[in-house]
Amino acid sequence: MTAARGNGLDPAVRAALAEELLAALAAACAGSTAELRGSLAAGTADAYSDIDIAWRVPAAEFARCVEGARRTLGRVGPLLSLRCDPENAAEPGQRLLFAAFRGLPLFWRLDLVVLADVPEAATDPRGEVADPWSPAASALANAVGAVKALRRGRPDVARGLVERGLRRVGVRIALTGVWRTDVARLVAASVAADPAQQRLASAVEALASELLPR
Repeated sequence: MTAARGNGLDPAVRAALAEELLAALAAACAGSTAELRGSLAAGTADAYSDIDIAWRVPAAEFARCVEGARRTLGRVGPLLSLRCDPENAAEPGQRLLFAAFRGLPLFWRLDLVVLADVPEAATDPRGEVADPWSPAASALANAVGAVKALRRGRPDVARGLVERGLRRVGVRIALTGVWRTDVARLVAASVAADPAQQRLASAVEALASELLPR
């Protein structure tokens, strides 16, 4: 990930990262294809847009590809977190993974959907393929989304994200309207609910401190 370090929110850096990810995924499984989705594919992305990729793999390789996703993505750069959407896991031949990379903007999360070419023929992965699912980690993702919404001039969206994040960790408090304070409260509540999320929380806290007014 040499092209994608220390460059702020430069879209060219994100584009280089996306290309590295596409190449790493395609190389990890013969007969697979990886392609961009969402705003990057449509050409409508802004500096805060994340990276959406669909990785279509042979059904016989589906379990191996999902089980090896951490290793495959790690070839591009060190991971800060890797989560698997528990709701999507009920779909045959499909997994949705969320990956954040160390040293890169948290806005540039990778949303990777792994799809078997014949879903009904795919075998489910065995064991854990990502970090244990945590409501606190999801709440921290809401905090990042809130900062993104505020940078895009969408305080209504930010409010909803912060409120949902607080509910995820069982906290009900009135928002102050001071965004750095409200996001900081969400980060603190997330760590209190799950101290294992401290590393991710520190990154989110640093992001909010840098980009949100006092």
